[in-house]
Amino acid sequence: MPKPITIEDIKVILTQPGKSRLCIVKVITSEPGLYGLGCATFTQRIFAVAAAIERHLKPFLLGRDVERIEEIWRMSMVHGYWRNGPVLNNAISGVDQALWDIKGKRAGMPVCVLLGGKLREGANVYVHADGGSKEEVADKALAYMEQGFRYIRVQLGGYGGQASQLIKPRNAPPGAYYDPRDYCRNMLEMIAHVRDQVGEEVELLHDIHERLAPIHALEFAKDVEGFKLFFLEDALAPEDIHWFRHIRGQCATPLAMGELFNNPHEWQLLIQERLIDFIRMHISQMGGITPARNVAIFADMYGVRTAWHGPGDTSPVGHAANLQLDLWHPNFGIQEWYQPSSLDYEMFPGLPVVEDGYLYPNDEPGLGIDLDERLAAKYPCQDIVEEWTQARLPDGTPVRP
Repeated sequence: MPKPITIEDIKVILTQPGKSRLCIVKVITSEPGLYGLGCATFTQRIFAVAAAIERHLKPFLLGRDVERIEEIWRMSMVHGYWRNGPVLNNAISGVDQALWDIKGKRAGMPVCVLLGGKLREGANVYVHADGGSKEEVADKALAYMEQGFRYIRVQLGGYGGQASQLIKPRNAPPGAYYDPRDYCRNMLEMIAHVRDQVGEEVELLHDIHERLAPIHALEFAKDVEGFKLFFLEDALAPEDIHWFRHIRGQCATPLAMGELFNNPHEWQLLIQERLIDFIRMHISQMGGITPARNVAIFADMYGVRTAWHGPGDTSPVGHAANLQLDLWHPNFGIQEWYQPSSLDYEMFPGLPVVEDGYLYPNDEPGLGIDLDERLAAKYPCQDIVEEWTQARLPDGTPVRP
């Protein structure tokens, strides 16, 4: 019986080629030259994830057989006793994705082939059109249409809308201020304008980003129904998911949810009761390819499609993992895409490319992506305090971002 290939080392690579701090895990094996890459990017707590990998997961996993992906995932999840938190989930995801990358390289196949084979050659993506005015948003949407994109998310003034005109109390602390009622009025006006400018053929999406109270999210979902959105994203916070029953019962606006989910009980209810149309977890936030594969299969039984989270704070390795899942599972819906920079493509050889609105793989084994570690080291992660997550109402009350 051949000697198993084992985990010889686990390396954490932190880099910041753009605004977001990225965490890449490199699992090095006992087979010379064989390694895998995974995404563990929780950008707001990047150093905590790195410590969890280096001080806890690495000592636990050294010497283990790289073939035993399912066992490693399950034991890693419960080995700390407490589980299902964003730091631990991301740390486990980095290892899990890297092990799938290794498995594909050993088999000489892309991960999508290992999962069951391609069902499509490319994945439809949506891009973000954001602006300071409804006219600017419409102009960006039209420019994207000229580039071949057919799915466009429209936002006005960032999450929560425009805050420059808000009247704040004396000595108001700093923060990301917004007015939920102004947000509703401004977004409806913007979406109406964009729809008028771009016509009916392009698919529009919008992200509330859980900025509304549940009753106002319900009202907004009803008000936006006539614009025929492809989906309305994050109408509610994870703490309020039972309100989806009320939204579903009162309007036909397609709903997407999931990027903040950590625990399986958060997404099981929504899928089983068919309360949403798209499940869109952050693959590293939920623990990697292994749980994402299971959720995709589970969601397919209930007619819920996938729309994995794919902003700039998903690393290029994470985007490569997203695409491998997109190409395989039958209930694929859409993939969020962040428009990589030339530096991203230089630092991460093999990063998927877009053509006519489709995201394409390179058909290399594994995840099909690599990392130039010397270049990554030239862009170290910065010590920053996030501002946009310090959300406040006009009177200064802290609220969920």
